[in-house]
Amino acid sequence: MSAGTAGWELGERHATAGGVVRWARMGKGEPVVLLHGTPFSSAVWRDIAAALARTHQVYVWDMLGYGQSEMRAGQDVSLAAQQGIFASLLEHWGLDEPTVIAHDFGGAVALRAHLLSGVRYRALALVDPVALAPWGSPFFRLVRDNATVFGQLPAGLHAALVREYVNSASGPGLHPAALGRLVQPWLEGEGQAAFYRQIAQADQRYTDEIEPRYAEIDLPVLVCWGEDDTWIPVAKGEQLADAIPGARLRRIPGAGHLVQEDAPAELTAALVEFLGER
Repeated sequence: MSAGTAGWELGERHATAGGVVRWARMGKGEPVVLLHGTPFSSAVWRDIAAALARTHQVYVWDMLGYGQSEMRAGQDVSLAAQQGIFASLLEHWGLDEPTVIAHDFGGAVALRAHLLSGVRYRALALVDPVALAPWGSPFFRLVRDNATVFGQLPAGLHAALVREYVNSASGPGLHPAALGRLVQPWLEGEGQAAFYRQIAQADQRYTDEIEPRYAEIDLPVLVCWGEDDTWIPVAKGEQLADAIPGARLRRIPGAGHLVQEDAPAELTAALVEFLGER
């Protein structure tokens, strides 16, 4: 695939019970797997993936119902479902103990796979993850509780809502090209229904199941957090780093929830340093 360019194509396919998941790999060396959050896709990692691929073999994938992966009515796109798909992907790739870097809901997927599915990692970097209760903004809860109604919005109103919501994840605001890239999957074909489906199936119980077990994590963990994150405040990062034995917190100044877009150089530097320690 071509990374770090205007195009971001995931050329490989992995069939699951819920639909086809798209993925790609680049570079050579020790394996690193990148997980995106919601309502995003692997495209948030495009520049950082290209940088890490200079020294590592990097795997990226779009969760079921996101980005370039299949979207269709009736899909289970919950955290539990993504956890199972992630574990099956690692088996499909033949990766026994990769380093995992996960953002937002991807953090919950990675934590669940490790703690509940017994998936082993060499190391784990969590970037503004959904990991601690309570979570979900008032807007998120409004949409979750009325997903059917929101799903019937006229296309123009839906597009405006999605753009405003995604842009709010950035501290300084997203470049128009980056914003367009991130919202595009939600605006075409099955995208509108899929956008509200993934919110409707978001449930805090999936992190409540694992939160008491964070003290069991016995591997190197780096927690990175945008200091200007208005979706999940940096205080949650401090709390999470305290809950995981030996975890370190790296605060990223000037960055909101989408650290990859707001401070890619600083985040890449933190991740490269962390990988170098391994």
